[in-house]
Amino acid sequence: MFEGQPKGLFALALANTGERFGYYTMLAVFALFLRANYGLSPAMAGTIYSAFLMFVYFFPLIGGMMADKFGFGKMVTTGIIIMFVGYLLLSVPLGGDSVALIVMLAALLLIGFGTGLFKGNLQVMVGDLYNDPQYKDKRDAGFSIFYMAINIGALFAPTAAIKIKEYAEQSLGYSSNDAYHFSFAVACASLILSIAIYYVFRSTFRHTEGGKKAAVKSEEAPVEELSKEETKQRIVALCLVFAVVIFFWMAFHQNGLSLTYFADEFTAQSAEGLQAMCFNVWNLVAVIFIVYALFSLFQSKTSKGKTISGVVIVAALAFLCLQYDNVTGAVEVSAPIFQQFNPFYVVALTPVSMAIFGALAAKGKEPSAPRKIAYGMIVAAVAYALMAFGSFGLPMPQTEMGADGNPVAVHVADVTPNLLIMVYLVLTFGELLLSPMGISFVSKVAPPKYKGMMMGGWFVATAIGNQLVVVGGLLWGAVPLWVCWCVFLGVCLVAAVFMFAMMKRLEKVC
Repeated sequence: MFEGQPKGLFALALANTGERFGYYTMLAVFALFLRANYGLSPAMAGTIYSAFLMFVYFFPLIGGMMADKFGFGKMVTTGIIIMFVGYLLLSVPLGGDSVALIVMLAALLLIGFGTGLFKGNLQVMVGDLYNDPQYKDKRDAGFSIFYMAINIGALFAPTAAIKIKEYAEQSLGYSSNDAYHFSFAVACASLILSIAIYYVFRSTFRHTEGGKKAAVKSEEAPVEELSKEETKQRIVALCLVFAVVIFFWMAFHQNGLSLTYFADEFTAQSAEGLQAMCFNVWNLVAVIFIVYALFSLFQSKTSKGKTISGVVIVAALAFLCLQYDNVTGAVEVSAPIFQQFNPFYVVALTPVSMAIFGALAAKGKEPSAPRKIAYGMIVAAVAYALMAFGSFGLPMPQTEMGADGNPVAVHVADVTPNLLIMVYLVLTFGELLLSPMGISFVSKVAPPKYKGMMMGGWFVATAIGNQLVVVGGLLWGAVPLWVCWCVFLGVCLVAAVFMFAMMKRLEKVC
């Protein structure tokens, strides 16, 4: 699976994993921190939270435009430094007064802008690794590996944030509010690791950094010259893809809003036996080891490799059996924990996805990146069809007044957790078809002079999609649940139809 890939891919992927781990660790507790530390209402905390997410995906447009002028490597390094300063400010407990609030907002601005310089430009560098003819056919597989690395960080982040906060409270004696800052400090440490990986292995990807020095040294990879007409065709094709991407993220990122509401108000809050094991992250890690070891077992060309793979499989299975024996009674299931399933599925299913498309490529039947994106929209529609079917007959969401005079959501049903576990699986299939393939498509099709800006355009589309996530909140409690899910089902289907209608134009520039 990893054979034949450029060495620079793994260095850039690991550097990105460190940054993403810190980001998602901070994000896991950030909304709770806003309410606890500053006494903000849920609405105000949500406004700050969603605005931060939008800017995180908007600033890559500016970062890309700057990289087109100054070089990708320089912007990546600058972005890490700026992010570090932002996370450092968040790590300092300043209390909950107005000055602390202003410092926090300034920290968010730094983190957002630093991410804008780092995230998109690093992905452009990954794409440029495949300009070498010997790697040309491995671009999609490379981005799948890169995308998997992102989700390794996301898989561990929620558990890490919670455990570190608990340690600060219980072992170090910090107050609940001050303990949040320890979770933010993890992001600082992860950025140090990222920059270390970046510079230690820089020689494997330095030719992709851009800038004047890199241009002088990269005579073997001249910049492709395009006519004005071809440049226009490529930009138009990318804009069409961006339009579809907006609606995918609008539907997909309901995992943090309406799907979480469903988990909180309509899903059983406990699990037993085998089902309970799904809510322990280390059990999920064991499953990932089994999946990768199985692939290694069948692909290894040496007896030593097969033996090691077999030992890993047996050890992981033994661990799972021991965990099962230790499950006693019901295990509490909280709504946020469901969000670990998406990164788990991404990491576990990436080799499966790569194997399927690798087999199709060998037969000359692999779908183009635009066609994969269209299929991804259809798969996302299937996920919401499952939600609609599972929600028939359920009552409307209900609220009651809490002791503080604010409305509190009421748990009104105990739908099996298997519904959301299955829905996250299907949504992940759609994500694997769309997100890494979309990034690969941008890196391949973007005119050389506008690569940074076009990758920034991908993130702007994601930012707009994130802003439209609020539709789920507006529909919640205003319409029956099945109608709410059907709205996202319809959005995904319309986007897929549009994508297929534009397919000839899109595949023309591939």
